[in-house]
Amino acid sequence: MNQKKYALELLTDAHLLACKPAPTPTDNHAKLSSTRSVPFTDVEAYRILIGRLMYLTNTRLDITFYVQQLSQFIVKPAIAHYNATIRILRYIKGASNLGLFFSSKTSTHLKAFCDSD
Repeated sequence: MNQKKYALELLTDAHLLACKPAPTPTDNHAKLSSTRSVPFTDVEAYRILIGRLMYLTNTRLDITFYVQQLSQFIVKPAIAHYNATIRILRYIKGASNLGLFFSSKTSTHLKAFCDSD
């Protein structure tokens, strides 16, 4: 299971296909806050971007925590939140080949459990 094509489409739509890759999905020194930042004007674009990143977390567990943190600011995003989202996209650019790999030649059985409670 690999979403490389989806990740590349996401980068293309965000006009970041030619960007410099980031070595990590986030800056460890960045502090995200809903009160201390300049508001981001294009709220709908931020929501769409976070939604697309949430879909990508199905196979990219390395960005799940960071996308979840940024999704908390979906109602009132700030420029700092948008910049952190761009940092995740730059990380994806450098690690677009990562994902879950299941060989078709083995007899591995994939089982999943979901608790709706």
